[in-house]
Amino acid sequence: MDLVFRDAEVVDGTGGASYRADVAIDGGRIAAIVKEGAAAGCQRPTARRVVDAEGLALSPGFIDMHAHSDLALLRDPDHSAKAAQGVTLEVLGQDGLSYAPVDDRTLAEVRKAITGWNGSGDDIDFDWRTVGGYLDRLDRGIAVNAAYLIPQGTVRMYAVGWDDRPATGSELDHMRRLVAEGMEQGAVGMSSGLTYTPGMYAKDAELTELCRVVAGYGGYYCPHHRSYGAGALEAYEEMVRLTREAGCALHLAHATMNFGVNKGRAPELLALLDEALDAGADISLDTYPYTPGCTTLVAVLPSWASEGGPEAVLARLRDDETAERIRHHLEVLGSDGCHGVPMDWDTIEISGVSEATLADWVGRRVDGWATARRLLLEDRLGTTILQHVGHEENVRTIMRHRVHTGGSDGILQGLKPHPRAYGTFPQYLGRYVRDLGVLTLEDCVAHLTSRPAARLGLTDRGRIREGYRADLVLFDPETVGAGATYDSPRTLPTGIPHVLINGEFVMEDGRRTSALAGRSVRRTR
Repeated sequence: MDLVFRDAEVVDGTGGASYRADVAIDGGRIAAIVKEGAAAGCQRPTARRVVDAEGLALSPGFIDMHAHSDLALLRDPDHSAKAAQGVTLEVLGQDGLSYAPVDDRTLAEVRKAITGWNGSGDDIDFDWRTVGGYLDRLDRGIAVNAAYLIPQGTVRMYAVGWDDRPATGSELDHMRRLVAEGMEQGAVGMSSGLTYTPGMYAKDAELTELCRVVAGYGGYYCPHHRSYGAGALEAYEEMVRLTREAGCALHLAHATMNFGVNKGRAPELLALLDEALDAGADISLDTYPYTPGCTTLVAVLPSWASEGGPEAVLARLRDDETAERIRHHLEVLGSDGCHGVPMDWDTIEISGVSEATLADWVGRRVDGWATARRLLLEDRLGTTILQHVGHEENVRTIMRHRVHTGGSDGILQGLKPHPRAYGTFPQYLGRYVRDLGVLTLEDCVAHLTSRPAARLGLTDRGRIREGYRADLVLFDPETVGAGATYDSPRTLPTGIPHVLINGEFVMEDGRRTSALAGRSVRRTR
């Protein structure tokens, strides 16, 4: 054998009780599992390398169901932000905005629209235009594996533009073709950002038609739905109803209940989902184990202010009369970009800027519309924010649910990113398993491994089982924890000495190796 983990406490991803065993790896796959006390005559496996795993837990690699590493994987071969957490697979193309499928115009526009998420991309050779081309680019070698969702907002940008209107018949046909081509080329489903323009301009009938295409390929729909604040339950219900009509599986992105109007209301959301599940709906969800959210500052503006694209937004912000209308929608009426809740500026903390001269703003709270307007203009919409609007009791309640999975929603840009980008998975294992006992270790690992693998349709990942790919994490249940904090958000976790992808060490003795063992993970029929 290539490698044996000797005397590991195997947490196999099924949710069943852990057990002590030797686990042997050969040719990038799990070749043998010999449990302690195996029948006489069952020889313990030997290998060219043996790792003493006494006192450590061995689990399948963690799957980040909501990642924003679309360009980070290309620009940063190290990518310890995820590799050090034990993440062996990320799902990209989230919130309806990413970089394929595009033409030259759409690529230029989407790069401007999500500079705050991924940077400008000036350091990236965008030598692809299709989903397949992007996945081929990942296959040249990346730090961790990656799957891709077709971004519905980008598709609408490509076929319709930035207008707030229904798609014409020919435009809808064009969108259907783009989605079908992306699924044919290996996407696992489609995402939406229904508080982000231009994706939010799509009505339910249009989304239903695109979901029907996704369903035909066995994929799933992953919406950032129309509200996580006022009207959140109605927004969740809309997504359940829409996907049931389309016959499409549903995965709810960062399924939180935020803002003061939703404090303590997580049980209402779960009751809604349980009713649909019991009636036969195919639903899953992901969350991150923190209370603040993270997005771009421009995202909180009312949708009408973003019609026409980034340059049109900047023109409106420069005009005093229009800027006053925007302020009124934000502070008095409740902007649809801010989930229908009137803006409380005290909840907004600057986490990153694109313009270096504005770096002193990072870590500060926004003191009002005048400051927000100035930052948007001077940073050309590239400002990212933390939004302190979550509730701990909602976070804990939702993570216990039977269809819950883990997703970081990690934005890696900015001088002071959300610590979830570097800490989500050890935060689950350390704080919520060991310290608080919200989940058992076995149940939590299942949330982070086999459940997401099942949603992605993966038949050889997400469990420790002979013949499965050797995407594995060896960690210490007594010391594992998120090093990242709000003050030091790029600190790496503790208690995770070894991470393997396809049988190759990407973390060894707590240090990142030079291995680029990750590849695209494509859905097939």
